Amino acid sequence: MKKHYLIIALAFATTFTACKKDESDANKNNYTDVLNKVSDDVILATYSDLSLKAALLKQATTTLETAPTTANLDAAKTAWVNARKPWEQSEGFLFGPVDQAGIDPALDSWPVNIVDLENVLNSGNAITPAFLQAQDGTLKGFHTIEFLLWGSSSNKQVTDFTAREFEYLAAAATVLASDAKTLYDMWQPASGNFIAQVQHAGHGSNIYISQKAAIEEMTSALVIIADEVGNGKINEPFSQSDLSLEESRFSANSKTDFADNMRSIQNIYTGTYGAMPAGNGIGAIIQSKNNALHQQVLTHINNAITSIEAIPGTFSDAVINNRPAIENAQKAVRDLQKLLEEQVTPLISNL
Repeated sequence: MKKHYLIIALAFATTFTACKKDESDANKNNYTDVLNKVSDDVILATYSDLSLKAALLKQATTTLETAPTTANLDAAKTAWVNARKPWEQSEGFLFGPVDQAGIDPALDSWPVNIVDLENVLNSGNAITPAFLQAQDGTLKGFHTIEFLLWGSSSNKQVTDFTAREFEYLAAAATVLASDAKTLYDMWQPASGNFIAQVQHAGHGSNIYISQKAAIEEMTSALVIIADEVGNGKINEPFSQSDLSLEESRFSANSKTDFADNMRSIQNIYTGTYGAMPAGNGIGAIIQSKNNALHQQVLTHINNAITSIEAIPGTFSDAVINNRPAIENAQKAVRDLQKLLEEQVTPLISNL
């Protein structure tokens, strides 16, 4: 019997030691500065900006409904573009609450379901925020608001609106502002505090068993958005010469969207957002291990941004009249994706 207990005790001790060793190995490098910098100064800052700009969009559409003038329509369009920027710069970290709570499709489903939208407008349904909150993402969010503001031909005038469209527009902007605030609240320490899951990775997080696991998720998200832009957002309308597949085409904001998606990669990599100084982003880890690779990543990110912005005119026009410029931009984005996939990801995996 004693021998039996001894075997059990030895097995337990071995297992316990192995678990402790695994935990120690997983956290053998300390990346607290990177996790704190990225979650505080990039992710939380971006979501805070999104919440603020979405609230301003709500205010602008309410003003437009109350006083439908050309100046107020222009102000609402500007507010949409301003709110769109932080959202697109958040697409390099579509993990956590934005994914788990279904906020991404609620804010940014594409394409707009124009048929169902018209059916709602022509129905007797009261168009309230509560009604729209319960609808599919293709009937609310950024692109429904965009369609209502600019129209299918991108030249909608204030006199073209019906009373129901003004009502729908204001309700949709209210829902978007609410969803944006919910997303910010789910991250901020005083509310949902998802930021603690990232900052306490490996020691107190019930999602990330190690700091490395959190950094791997961030790195994976960068690859995903590079792939989405190069092989989805740019490629689909371009390869098929089908402008109906172009996201943000009503507002002619597509190029800005794509460039801001690349900036979302840049922000996570450099640890900065907006006017904040660059700090310990994921790039700090890469630089400490392989400075030549770090410089390559910075160059590739910059090339992707500048190549997209160098496309002449609107993206819609370039699909027809300036295809080499789009090919050049697409190649730059794909080159960045390849570098992140083939060199950055393996380095992070081997931390």
